[in-house]
Amino acid sequence: MPRKPLQHRRSVKHYPLTFSSFSRSVAQIGCNSMVNRQKHRSFIHKDDAPSSSAGKEPIDNNVESENDEIETSDEEEFDGVIQADFEFFDPKPDDFHGVKTLLRTYLDVKEWDLSGFADLILGQPTVGTVVKIADDEDNGIFSVVTALNLCRYKDHKCLAEIKEFLLRVCQEKDVRDNLTLLLGEEARNVGLLVSQRVSNLPPQLLPPLYDALFDEVSWATEDEPTEELRKSFCFKYYLIITKFYELKSTNQKQRKSSNTLGDEETIYVKPEEEIFHKLSSRSISFPLQIQPIPPHELRNYRQMGLVMVVEAEKISKFREELKSLINES
Repeated sequence: MPRKPLQHRRSVKHYPLTFSSFSRSVAQIGCNSMVNRQKHRSFIHKDDAPSSSAGKEPIDNNVESENDEIETSDEEEFDGVIQADFEFFDPKPDDFHGVKTLLRTYLDVKEWDLSGFADLILGQPTVGTVVKIADDEDNGIFSVVTALNLCRYKDHKCLAEIKEFLLRVCQEKDVRDNLTLLLGEEARNVGLLVSQRVSNLPPQLLPPLYDALFDEVSWATEDEPTEELRKSFCFKYYLIITKFYELKSTNQKQRKSSNTLGDEETIYVKPEEEIFHKLSSRSISFPLQIQPIPPHELRNYRQMGLVMVVEAEKISKFREELKSLINES
C-alpha cells in the first residue's frame, strides 16, 4: 500500500487566484456572476453522478468558498461566502462520469477516446487524486490530477490519439523533432501530467493537491509491487497540455481604445501554469479550432493551446513557488 499524505485542514476565504491584478479581476467577476446565477445544487452539472465514495485517506480543507453548494430561498440574498469541506480520494471506477465531465475540453478535437482516457486515469489509484466535497450525496468530482507514463500506456487508443494531436499542432521543425523524441524513444521517462478542475476551485487546495501527486510519484518508485511498475514512475520529464488566453491584437492603438480591465497579453486559466511555463525547458502554443464563447471581460482575447515540457528536477522549485504564491495571496 502506498503511504498517504498527512491530514491537512484549514479555514480560509476563497478568492479566485491568478498572477496579475487583471486576471484576478476577471476571475472574480466570473465567479461572482456564477454565484449570482446559481441556487440550490448547481456548482457543476452532473448528469450521471456516481453514488458512492471511498478511497484515499482524506486531506481536508475547511474552506469558505464563493461558489459551492448553496441553499437559499427566493427572498434571501446570498453574500457570496459559504463553507465546504473538500476531501482527497484515490481515483476509482465509480468516479467515471465526474472525471469524464472534467476532461471534456482536454483536447481541441470533437471526437477522441475520452472514455478510454478516463478509464486509464481511474485505473491507476496509487498515483492520482480526485477532489470531492465531504458528505456530498451527489459524489461530484471537483478536480482530478494524475501523471501517466507515456510508454506504459502507449498501446491504449487514447494515448495514441493524444500523441497524434500533439504532433499535428506542432509546426516548428526543431520543436516537433524534440517532441517526437519525447513521445517515442524517451516516452518511458515522460509523465503526462493531467490536472483538470472546475474553474473556481479554492486555490488554497492547490499546494496540498500537487504535493499529494508528486509525493505519490516518489513513493511509487519504492512501493509498487514490481520493478517494471516502479521504473514507470521514475519520470525525467512532465508533459503538460493546457490552454490560456491571448490578446487578439497587440496593436497599441487598438489596446488603448479597449474597454477591458487591463489588456495583458497573456492570461493563464490556472495560476500554477504560469509557474510551469516559466520552469519549462520547451513549450509550444497553437491556435484552437474550437473557441468557447468567452465572458464579456475576455472579449478581446482568444483561447490558445499550450504544451509544456518540465524537467522533473524542477518540480521541487515548482512546489516552493506555488506555496509562496498561495501564502502571499
